[in-house]
Amino acid sequence: MACERNQDVASFVCNGKKIVGVALNYMCAVKARNVPVPTVPLVFLKPTTSYLTEGHPILLPRVFSKVAYEVELGVVIGKRCKNVPKTDAMKYVGGYCLALDLTAQCNLGVARSSGGPWTLGKGFDTSTPVSRFIPYDDVDDPHTLPLWLRVNGELKQNGCTGDLIFKIPDIISYVSKYMTLEPYDLILTGTPHGSEPFKAGDIIECGMGDLAKIKFNVQNE
Repeated sequence: MACERNQDVASFVCNGKKIVGVALNYMCAVKARNVPVPTVPLVFLKPTTSYLTEGHPILLPRVFSKVAYEVELGVVIGKRCKNVPKTDAMKYVGGYCLALDLTAQCNLGVARSSGGPWTLGKGFDTSTPVSRFIPYDDVDDPHTLPLWLRVNGELKQNGCTGDLIFKIPDIISYVSKYMTLEPYDLILTGTPHGSEPFKAGDIIECGMGDLAKIKFNVQNE
């Protein structure tokens, strides 16, 4: 099925309805943690109130004691889709962004052990810093992009989207079986090994090849 690509999705931060995250989606992270490789994408949702753009600080909520960074490739949906086969999935991508999926490890540890939801530990305000929108045609292959993150100038994460367990078509096809994906929705595809806690006063910088680079100061709430 042919589909016209929506080029207006650059305003995804203002117009998006949901953020779909995928956890444990890099083979390097699976090996480092010595856990089983997921057989299906591990999906969670974040509210769009968690978006943060450059020029504004990351705010660490006073209710959390341990928040970690996760650098990720973000995929912006360009056209409404449901029950999409993998072979057609890339037709529904409008573009990309560089993103951080900030995670309250103190909260998620309790949630995992009790079988509770991840919502609070993933969805707090300023937990999704993002770059500018990157048009679809500016990226030759989204599965060959280097990702890096530095804290106060020190390299902490260094990976490549080629290490993704579930590629973009896998994720779109899987998620669209359960929920409709709409223009401006963002998919966070997962983070390479190296996620660690950070603190107020830190400066976080990250990049994705020569396509995007973002920088944020960190403050307590």
